[in-house]
Amino acid sequence: MPATNRKKKIRDTAVQGTNDSSVVSKASASAQGYFQDVFLQHFICKVARRAPLINRGYYVRWRAVDHCVRRFLHITENCPKRQVLSLGAGFDSLYFRLHADGALDRAVVFEVDFPDVARRKAALINSNVTLRGALDSHLPSGTGAVCVCSSQYCLLGVDVREKAQVEEALGAAGLDWTAPTLILSEVVLTYMETRWSDAVISWAAKLLPQSVFVMYEQIHPDDPFGRIMQDHFLKLNSALHALRQYPDTAAQTCRFLDEGWDQCVCLDMNDFYLGLVPEEERCRVESLEPFDEYEEWHQKCSHYFILTASRGFSMEPSLLTPLMSISPRWSPQVLNVRMVPVSVEGLGMASTSMSPGRVLLTGGSSRGGRGAATRVLIRGQEGWRCVGVEPSVDLSVRLYHTVTALPGGGGVVYGGRSSPLNPVRGLFKVTPDPGASSVSLGSEETVTLCVEQMACTGDPPAPRWRHTASLISSQGKTRNFLFVFGGKNESEAALGDGHFLHLDLQHWTQIPVEGAAPEPRHSHSACSYQGGVVVFGGLGRRGVPLGDTVMLRPTERGFCWERIEVQPPPVPRYAHSAHVTGERLVVVGGVWLHSGAVPGVVVIDLTACSSVEFGLDTSSVPWPLMLHSFCSELTDSRHPELLLVGGGGNCFSFGTHFNPQPVTVDLRPALHFCFG
Repeated sequence: MPATNRKKKIRDTAVQGTNDSSVVSKASASAQGYFQDVFLQHFICKVARRAPLINRGYYVRWRAVDHCVRRFLHITENCPKRQVLSLGAGFDSLYFRLHADGALDRAVVFEVDFPDVARRKAALINSNVTLRGALDSHLPSGTGAVCVCSSQYCLLGVDVREKAQVEEALGAAGLDWTAPTLILSEVVLTYMETRWSDAVISWAAKLLPQSVFVMYEQIHPDDPFGRIMQDHFLKLNSALHALRQYPDTAAQTCRFLDEGWDQCVCLDMNDFYLGLVPEEERCRVESLEPFDEYEEWHQKCSHYFILTASRGFSMEPSLLTPLMSISPRWSPQVLNVRMVPVSVEGLGMASTSMSPGRVLLTGGSSRGGRGAATRVLIRGQEGWRCVGVEPSVDLSVRLYHTVTALPGGGGVVYGGRSSPLNPVRGLFKVTPDPGASSVSLGSEETVTLCVEQMACTGDPPAPRWRHTASLISSQGKTRNFLFVFGGKNESEAALGDGHFLHLDLQHWTQIPVEGAAPEPRHSHSACSYQGGVVVFGGLGRRGVPLGDTVMLRPTERGFCWERIEVQPPPVPRYAHSAHVTGERLVVVGGVWLHSGAVPGVVVIDLTACSSVEFGLDTSSVPWPLMLHSFCSELTDSRHPELLLVGGGGNCFSFGTHFNPQPVTVDLRPALHFCFG
């Protein structure tokens, strides 16, 4: 066999392998109740339980395809004949589900896939009583490309790239080129070189004048998640060819229009899930399993799309409903990002500045597991270095907790979780040992800290994580309070309550608060400002990011909530970090649902009530920089900058990424920006 053909066969075999992993993941989601499909189990050896994030990902894929197919069958219900043509169908159970639901009246399902895949599927069908029972009895044996033939189902073993062979096989199997037809491509065409996939799209438009094309594939190859996604498929020898030429929904839309389709609507999966899946159904799905991977879920959804394209006037109602989204208004200036040559990684850590040039890091998880050791970053003349802590500080396993700076140095550690079902209780005060400085033990430098568990009186808040805890003061600034706001726990998707801890008395106390409280949220920011706090963003109870700016101001009687109307309104986001410098709120990173880019830095002028978005220049960072599940500190250097530590996430089924080193962001262009 020539080398070129041998390589092609190896790649084809790798692509066929994606079918096997996909059907196992779909079966897992079905088994956990995300959707009903009793037929998937017959195409696998046994059901293996996937992680909740994987189950959700395959649910939204299944839901999108099912939505489009059933919409097509609904609008063609009065047609004398209609057809579904599934390209690269693999072990999909679509026909068997539709047949069991009685949804295939006057309809035929045609499936096309590699001959090896089609023969394997045919063998499974013929050897299984349940599957075989969904077909006509006394069927003729398959001949040529036909592997299974029934009055409503036909399975063909043909390479989709071979247009002439596909056309001939479909014609021989009885496909009616004039009947309304839905063409389905579920992560299939992207595995072909674009000259082949473009040809398939064009071929379908020419030969099927009354049709709708439904496609589910990946987008956004160049952001951090996209780079990891691409690397994953390259390692599987299954490159995603379409991503380079068609990197986003706009490019995919133009692609189909250029190839002869009349109209096209393309939505990323965030838009589909939040816009076209009813809220009641979303609540049902979100209650099925413990879940705390919101950032990874939204990023996964922003990197996949569902597309519908139509040919013929009668097929227009099959199109998805287009949706509007908010786009950022970028400053032409970008902020430079530089690596800090220190090995520190972690997800869900918390940090605080203990004193100038000293940053305390607590909790989180890393490659070594959960419960990372408490560390201190120290900035010296030669830059930052990371040192250990003496005595060894046991704050228990904590993720998504807070460490709030105390007047005079040190901080209060509060909240967090060890798992989505186990919040962490108790508060700790961590302060520098006044009689000790950093010392060297052998080859390792350490810092001595004093750790005290706080025995607080009063009525404490419910345990929580992904909350904020900010230092505020009464109007006379004679009393300091820790103000805990929002978050989530094992029973509440988002909390909206606020609590005051008198730090000197270590007592949870009631203080009058006037005004309309912000809606419940988690993964927001809350920064001390003028004796109160300024809250920004977060993820709301409905699972939608928020973009509001709300202040808690001290008054004579207590405090008062006050909403700030910022123009232009910042793009809603969550899982970010924020700091106040002067009269400006500096918000960095996070996750938003605008899929054209990732968040950089938004600066909100709290006096002028205006904002501007700045992109980040990460060209000097050689690895994907994921700015969620990270922590940050505003340094006191001569050149104002942000120190960003940790971050990353579980990138769906593509692997877990950790930012291996801290980075700094030069804030000078942002802070010198003149708001109009």
